Amino acid sequence: MTTTTRDLTTRPAPDRAERTAAQLLQAYSRADTFLRTPTRTLLGHGRQSQLRADVPRSSLAEHAHLSALADDVAGGAGVVLGAVPFAADAPAQLVVPETLHSATGECRPGPSARALLAPDSRLTAVPSAATYRQAVADALAAIEAGTLRKVVLARALDLAAPDGFDVGALLQELLHRRSGDYVFAVPLPSDRILVGASPELLVSRTGPAVRAVPLAGSAPRSDDPAVDERRAAELLASTKARHEHAVVVAAVADALAPLCTGLAVAQEPSLVCTPTMWHLGTAVTGSAEHSTALDLALALHPTPAVCGTPADLAAAAIDELEPFDRGFFAGATGWLDAAGNGEWTVTLRCAEIGESTLRLFAGAGIVAGSVPAEEADETTAKFSTLLSVLGVGGGSV
Repeated sequence: MTTTTRDLTTRPAPDRAERTAAQLLQAYSRADTFLRTPTRTLLGHGRQSQLRADVPRSSLAEHAHLSALADDVAGGAGVVLGAVPFAADAPAQLVVPETLHSATGECRPGPSARALLAPDSRLTAVPSAATYRQAVADALAAIEAGTLRKVVLARALDLAAPDGFDVGALLQELLHRRSGDYVFAVPLPSDRILVGASPELLVSRTGPAVRAVPLAGSAPRSDDPAVDERRAAELLASTKARHEHAVVVAAVADALAPLCTGLAVAQEPSLVCTPTMWHLGTAVTGSAEHSTALDLALALHPTPAVCGTPADLAAAAIDELEPFDRGFFAGATGWLDAAGNGEWTVTLRCAEIGESTLRLFAGAGIVAGSVPAEEADETTAKFSTLLSVLGVGGGSV
C-alpha cells in the first residue's frame, strides 16, 4: 500500500447524513474538497489517506484505486477526490476524505452577499499581452517550419488582495452564474486552493459506459444577441476551428481505443457555451470493463486541446515560451470510486488561491492561420469567467 493511512479499524464511520447540494456548499470550508458535476455534488472533509508525492504518473491510477478500495472495504465511502497537475513529473493532490457527503440535484444558489475582492486589489499580467503576442508569433514560426502542428500557449494573471479571498463566496458565485458544468475547490500544499469552473469533460465512467467530450475551437460570447448568434455560427462554419477541433477529437479517440470497445465518435461537432465563450465539442463514447475512470483520464491527459501536437514538441515549446509553471492548470480534477467509476474534468477557467494572492490561467490553441492579437483576445475572454465573478475588469490585460 503506498498511501499514508492511519489504522482503519479505529477511524470513525463516515457521515452518511443526507444533505442537499446547496447545504454542501454552505458547509464548505477552505480545508475541504468540493466538486460539482452535472451528475452530483461532492464535499470531502479531512484526509483519511493521501497519495504520496513520489507516486509516478505511470502507476497513479492503480494507487488511487487501491486507496478507494481500502477505504470501501473498511466501511468508508471508498472515493478518491482531487487533482492531477499538467506536468507528468509533478505530484498529484489526491485524497480519500475522512468524511464524504454526496448530493444529487440542482446546485444553483443565489448570488453571494459577501464581498469577493477588496477595492485595493492589484492585477498583474504574466506575461503582458504584448509579450504573449510575440510568443504566439514564435510558435507560428515553428509551425510554419514544420516542427509543430499545434501548441497551446497560456497566460496568467496575478491578483494581490491584502484582505484575502473568500473561496466559499467565489464558489457560490460560480455556481449561481452557471460558469461551468464542473465547479471545484481542491486544497493544495502551502495552504493554496485550486478553484475553477470548467466547461470540459475529460472523461467519465459509469459502470462500463465511457464518455468524453473534447472541446477545441473557441469564440468569445457577446452581450448583443445578434452578434452572439453570428459568432456561434461563424465558429461552427470555421475551417480553421473545425480542423483544430478534429485533431483533438482524433487524439482522444486514439488514446481511448486500446482501453475501450465499441468506440463511437459523433459525426459532427456541436456548439457548447459558457457565459463567456462558445466552443466546439464532440462526444466520444465507448465501453471499458477493466479500466477505471482515472486510468482513462491519465491515458488522455494531456490532450492536444491543452498541450498540442506532437505532444513532446508542444510540451517543449510550452516550457520555452510560457514564463511560469502551470501547476494544476490544464491538468485534471475529479473523483474515483472503489468500482472504478468517476468523472474527470480538464482543469480550465481556474485559479490557484493563496492567503492574499490569486493566480488565474487561460490558454489558446495556436495552429497555422492563428493571429497573435486574436489569440491574446481569446485568453482575455477566458479570464473573464473568474474576473467577472470577482468584479475585476480584464479587458486591457
